[in-house]
Amino acid sequence: MSNKGTGTQSRLTKISDSLTISKTASVLPWDPNSTVFPSRKDVIRREDAPEGADWVWGKDDYIGRLNLLTPSRVTAAAKEIKSGEIVPLNLPLDVPKVPGFGREVFEHTIKPLSDQGVAYDDLYKLNTQSGTQWDGFRHLAHIPSKTFYNGTKAVDIDGPEANPHKCGIHHWAEHGIAGRGILIDYWGYAQKHGIVYDPFKHHEISLAELKACADTQGIDIRPASQGGDIAIGDLLFIRTGFVSAYHTRTPSVRTAAALRPHTIGKDDQQRWAGVKQDDAMIDWLHDCYFSAVAGDAPAFEAWPSQKDYMLHEYILAMWGMPLGEMFDLENLAKTCLEKGRWMFFVTSSPDHVNGGVSSHGNALAVF
Repeated sequence: MSNKGTGTQSRLTKISDSLTISKTASVLPWDPNSTVFPSRKDVIRREDAPEGADWVWGKDDYIGRLNLLTPSRVTAAAKEIKSGEIVPLNLPLDVPKVPGFGREVFEHTIKPLSDQGVAYDDLYKLNTQSGTQWDGFRHLAHIPSKTFYNGTKAVDIDGPEANPHKCGIHHWAEHGIAGRGILIDYWGYAQKHGIVYDPFKHHEISLAELKACADTQGIDIRPASQGGDIAIGDLLFIRTGFVSAYHTRTPSVRTAAALRPHTIGKDDQQRWAGVKQDDAMIDWLHDCYFSAVAGDAPAFEAWPSQKDYMLHEYILAMWGMPLGEMFDLENLAKTCLEKGRWMFFVTSSPDHVNGGVSSHGNALAVF
């Protein structure tokens, strides 16, 4: 939809809002405090954005859907804290021991500060995306247009004209991440229902399967606007089984899987289970207005994509939604099952690196 002819629609929206005590995001830039947001097909598009891009928070915005984590929504999410139990969601920095996708192995060195044995420092050498990670908006572009979120280009990220302000991870660090988390434990559901697959191989989990899993958890994963349980700004976590499988495999099997040849495209030999890449999944992820999504696998979507696009492109470059991978959801799933509740308060403090591409997860769930 273009901006043309929206005046009449805007007036009608205001009338409707006054009757329903709602606040519809209908004029750019959107107000994060709006209570009604349009479906993917109805979003007003900016003329300087790729087709289908939700660059809706202003031309100088670099936190994307983290805008949805308003004080009122965070306050409401804090009501999920009942017992005060804390569940960390981060793998050790050296897990996986050998990262996939050609990423560097974590190295940790102890540095003595004196010869008296009374003081020490740490030295880390690492790729922030070798383990539990947030993919930042500098990580992947909308490939056809070679454009990152909100108009950022490769020259802004690397080279003599680099501009660290554009889409740097420090914007997330300055804002922070806190809200209501929701876990869909598909791996636990699959084991209980005789659904057999290997998280170390390409396997697609459809939206219908996520819905069936969530139904057993007592969650309606439709957006609240459609009568479901997903509220604007929720953080989605999906357990697909990678971490569970990792801990049961021998070191040689883990290493062999991580070192499979990596190339861009459908024939990539890095192959992992994840959510299915299709229009149904894209519409659902968009229309729920999650503030962030994360999984436990090396790629959130089933990898490699068998489409002419990657879900990463939509989530990061087109929508500006933080994307987490290799989160440790094992104890979280156990705690949720024991308590019979799959919603919790979650916090994350992204690494404060000016112009950074990504961040450790640094996340906690609180019950």
